[in-house]
This record gives sequence, C-alpha cells and structure tokens, in this order.
Amino acid sequence: MENSNVTGKVIGAIIVGTLIGATLGILFAPNKGSKTRKKIATGAKDLSNKMKDEANILISKAEELENLAESKLHNLSNKVKEKVESYKFGGPKHETNNL
Repeated sequence: MENSNVTGKVIGAIIVGTLIGATLGILFAPNKGSKTRKKIATGAKDLSNKMKDEANILISKAEELENLAESKLHNLSNKVKEKVESYKFGGPKHETNNL
C-alpha cells in the first residue's frame, strides 16, 4: 500500500513539475508563437508517451505481484489441506528416535 502512495506522489510531482516548466517556458520563450506552440505540442506528446510507458510498467509489475500472491495463496492452501488431512487420519505424524 505504501508503494502505491509513493508512486502516486512521484507521478504527481512529475506532472506538477512539467506544468510549471511549461508555464515558465512559455513566459520566457525567445521564439515566435508558432514555434513555441510546436515545441509545446511536441513536449506534450513526449510526456504522454512517457506516461503511457510508465503506466504499462506499473501494470506489468501489478500483474507480477498478483501472480505471486495467487501462487503463495495456492501453496498455503495446499499446506493447510495437508495438515487437516493428517489430523483426520490419526493426528500429526511424529518421528520416533530409536536410541
């Protein structure tokens, strides 16, 4: 849960930083308006592509974690079933030491 909060904060900081940078760039731009608009459009497209890539990475990681959790849950379920079965048929098995 904490990782998603940190990730959300990082993404938010990136977006805010990008917006501030774009605003400052427009205010202090030495180029003509048409050239500046073209740069903004290119920058927005690049940012959009980066965000899509990051989203795909996050989705992939989430799927990996989901698969890992399912595997762990399945293994735990099998162990519990084995324990229950061992108790049904005479209790837990103890090894005896022959001295």
